[in-house]
Amino acid sequence: MDATAVHSKGKPQDNRAALEREWLTGLIGSMADGVLAIDASGKVVLYNGAALNLLDKNSNITNKPLTKVLQLYSKDNESVDVMELVEDTKIPTTSRDYLLHYDDGSKANLYLSIAPVYLGYGAKGDRGFVLLMRDITREKSLEEERDEFISVVSHELRTPIAIAEGNLSNAQFIVKKSGDIQEVQKALDGAYGQVLFLSGLVNDLSTLSRAERGALQITVDDINPHQLVEELADGYHGQAAAKSLELKTDLDPKLETLHSSNLYVREILHNFITNAIKYTETGSITIAAYTVPDGVRFSVSDTGIGLSRSDQQKIFTKFFRSEDYRTRANSGTGLGLYITQKLAGMLHAEIVSTSEFNHGSTFSLIVPNLPKN
Repeated sequence: MDATAVHSKGKPQDNRAALEREWLTGLIGSMADGVLAIDASGKVVLYNGAALNLLDKNSNITNKPLTKVLQLYSKDNESVDVMELVEDTKIPTTSRDYLLHYDDGSKANLYLSIAPVYLGYGAKGDRGFVLLMRDITREKSLEEERDEFISVVSHELRTPIAIAEGNLSNAQFIVKKSGDIQEVQKALDGAYGQVLFLSGLVNDLSTLSRAERGALQITVDDINPHQLVEELADGYHGQAAAKSLELKTDLDPKLETLHSSNLYVREILHNFITNAIKYTETGSITIAAYTVPDGVRFSVSDTGIGLSRSDQQKIFTKFFRSEDYRTRANSGTGLGLYITQKLAGMLHAEIVSTSEFNHGSTFSLIVPNLPKN
């Protein structure tokens, strides 16, 4: 006897209920979000594969108590009584503030929706609850990063604007009271320096935005490494001399033409050299270029303040600035090295840094030859 014949002999309402349940089970199973349905006593009556993955379970959880299946924690890492939470739900509610803890010590941010429902068919169905779950760890991370971004940028903008405003106000006061040109010039120079800082910050943010959106384009150029290093050294000679620093070059005589982005290689090296001058009070800075297999290794070495071991692990983090008072004495956004790493990735290049606290640093850029556009 075939299946059709069997179903034809059953009660129509029973057949319909079986089909509806089969359809519902298939629908829930195809959902990307985790679904748990529990009865009034708190036992699991229905779930899908996404729920098992999210809960890190690999066995049947039907009829298991919800408290054994789902252990929730608050955003302060305090344990949450999940059944109390469910039973207090009178209308559909959602939250993004719960955490899941896993056996390996990792955590996941959880989107949790709880809705009271009838689990059976028709008005006589038993009352229960449906829980919808989603891992939103990445979303939370991006939200926190956005909030930090806004906070840091607001702070970085506020300080130079206040200083520039104060200097300009002082210049106006001097003009009205004494007309001392030297004092006016001093105030204007201070304001101008802060405007330059703001301009640099805006440029950094613009470059960062385009890099993270993948909107930057690479044009492969023929680069003469020897000429590039000499041009950089000439361009920064004045800044180095102003601090009585010796600016040297060290060039491999076997250097050959490099095929890469002249713009981005220069920008990365500009950042290395600017930092070297900024954080070196005595001694020298050396810009070097050496041939490596299928590319060139550029490096900028200094005899500056160096980096602690903990700082070395964070220097390529967005908005990171060392707590060292000597670093804090110099203005900066904490974006430079983060952006250079983004640009290096676009060039398929590698950045290598070595540093010894109070004894200087070396930042190297290993650039491979790229195929021409």
